[in-house]
Amino acid sequence: MPVTALTSVGLVVLWSSGFIGAELGTREAPADTLLMWRFIAAALLLGGGWALFRRRRLPLRAVAEQTAIGALSQGGYLGGIVWAVGLGVPSGTAALIAALQPLAAGALAGRLLGETVSTRQWVGLAIGLGGVALVVQGDLYGTSAVTPWAYGLPFAAMAALLTASFLERRAGAPLAPMDAIPLHCVVSAVLFAGVALTGGHAAPPSGGGFWFAVGWTVALSTVGGYGFYWLSLRHSGVTRTSALIYLTPPTTAVWAYAMFGEAPGVPALVGMAVCVAGVVAANGRAGRSARAAVAVGDTAGTPARCEGSAPARP
Repeated sequence: MPVTALTSVGLVVLWSSGFIGAELGTREAPADTLLMWRFIAAALLLGGGWALFRRRRLPLRAVAEQTAIGALSQGGYLGGIVWAVGLGVPSGTAALIAALQPLAAGALAGRLLGETVSTRQWVGLAIGLGGVALVVQGDLYGTSAVTPWAYGLPFAAMAALLTASFLERRAGAPLAPMDAIPLHCVVSAVLFAGVALTGGHAAPPSGGGFWFAVGWTVALSTVGGYGFYWLSLRHSGVTRTSALIYLTPPTTAVWAYAMFGEAPGVPALVGMAVCVAGVVAANGRAGRSARAAVAVGDTAGTPARCEGSAPARP
């Protein structure tokens, strides 16, 4: 299999695995317990690797910027997603809502980055949101035990990731992924440890199922998802990488059906189709915007970053 195809498959499958890991872990412990131990393990693994093989002095400005980006892209994003799944929001629905982030970023790029946004892109965003509404409506009618406001958490998570994306785009001292990712994990470990300790949820359960979930999220979602994300950017560019994110909701649905027996209902299937139609409607403009971003980045002599993506995984 060609490297590009392998990278694309790896990105979609491993990004999707994070939503399944959230469901596995929150069946064993509260969301903040899972997140605390996930990022302690990830910080030890990636931070230890950085100290051994990459150790170097980082500019204070870069550390400050990446601390904020990490808190939003992992703390805000993953906190919202895992909390929502822990409250009973189906993992496929959470994935679908989160996957609107690149489309929303493209629509906001005109106001925040000065890029021209076409009517077609606004129409695509509206169609995509309509698809999400169909999925959420079906879940509300079919799952009475889920608190309705829990469906707002994935939207809040998406907003946190979106904010992190624009901060990353405007970073004055950007870091290479091998420096930024371990720092993000350390920041997230401190953040979620504080939340878990405050809530009295720091002690992990004794069952092996919890540690299986921690290992799942660290190996597949944090290490694997991050790795394939950056490989995809290198081999496929920002446009294709962003587009691949929209394949994660149906992939998550397959994961959920295989592992939990959660068969998506008709409203969810229709909603996914509508969301894909929204992506197709906005794709033309998104592609031109991404190519323009690459051109600007090349001209400025700095790595171009995708305004619709951020290095964070559930």
